[in-house]
Amino acid sequence: MHVVVTSDVDAYAADLLVGKWDSIRVLGLATGSTPVNVYGRLIQRYYDGTISFRSKRTFNLDEYLGLAPNHPQSYRATMVRELMQYVDLPDDRFHVPPGISDDYDAACTAYEDDIRAAGGVDLWVLGVGVDGHIAFNEVGSAGASRTRVVGLAASTVAANAKYFDDPDEMPTQAITAGVATIMDAREVLLLAKGDAKANAIAKAVCGDETADTPASWLQGHGNCTFVLDRAAAAGIISLVGADATEASGATGRVHSLEMLG
Repeated sequence: MHVVVTSDVDAYAADLLVGKWDSIRVLGLATGSTPVNVYGRLIQRYYDGTISFRSKRTFNLDEYLGLAPNHPQSYRATMVRELMQYVDLPDDRFHVPPGISDDYDAACTAYEDDIRAAGGVDLWVLGVGVDGHIAFNEVGSAGASRTRVVGLAASTVAANAKYFDDPDEMPTQAITAGVATIMDAREVLLLAKGDAKANAIAKAVCGDETADTPASWLQGHGNCTFVLDRAAAAGIISLVGADATEASGATGRVHSLEMLG
């Protein structure tokens, strides 16, 4: 696991993605506040002719159960609003788990099949919750979990209800790519900002691999980078020091810790 601490998470992440663009055929995407400015930078790179989405295929991590695709707070509508309406990705190459289905088990299986049929995800962009959840893999999610319907933790419901005009409309279930689905990606890029994430990040990077901190399963991924601001990295720095390289064992699998400006 590679950990990068930088004052500009958005710029670093966007530059990393653009630098790998030609090798990314299938891009995994997250919704939420953390990656929004990264997407904004990708839009700028699209407008200046540096990148194109036309030959890419994207898969989103999750969707609220019960929300139609055109609901303004559905993750499909959010992705259209924040990225897709500005770039040249064909609509049939933009995939989000269905929020409404007659058979959710079949829909989950189909989503996994679609990812495999596309050749797998080359790079998956992730955020992380204050409790260490990734996608909607809440605390207690097994490392072997696959795309499925899940109940949302009360803390997740409370945190996300602010995006709804009526907080009571906030769904309490979602369909999410599983931990194993994410781990299948050839590369994982996790972004985190702010001191509210520091404890979860420290557990994910320096603690045991455990369902109690779903992001900790990423320690077992062979090509995973955490890009953090200093506030989010505070717990790691206190445990392994600011000059750590090849930290392991009691401090997890931090193979390198890179401190930038």
